Amino acid sequence: MEIEKTNRMNTLFEFYATLLTKKQMNYMELYYADDFSLGEIAEEFNVSRQAVYDNIKRTEKILEDYEYKLSMYSDYRIRSELLDQLTDYIKQNYPADETLTNLVKDIQEIDE
Repeated sequence: MEIEKTNRMNTLFEFYATLLTKKQMNYMELYYADDFSLGEIAEEFNVSRQAVYDNIKRTEKILEDYEYKLSMYSDYRIRSELLDQLTDYIKQNYPADETLTNLVKDIQEIDE
């Protein structure tokens, strides 16, 4: 469960980091991406452990709210699944059609 939450927060952070304040970005990156403890982050920023914890919890909620309202991550996952299905369909039914294959690759590169 913790790994799933960490992966989700890291992914939501990738999508919405630019909408966060610098402090929120720093705390989230250190906590989730760099695996710092609350105490280590508190020491780094010369604040209390509780302040770091509160900020991270608020930021998690903000990220989830952004996803609820904007659905960028959900849309990305759906697009990826559909493009995978389309790629498989092309391989099975149109293996020699390089134009179609290249168009799908171009679409995939937009999200990357």
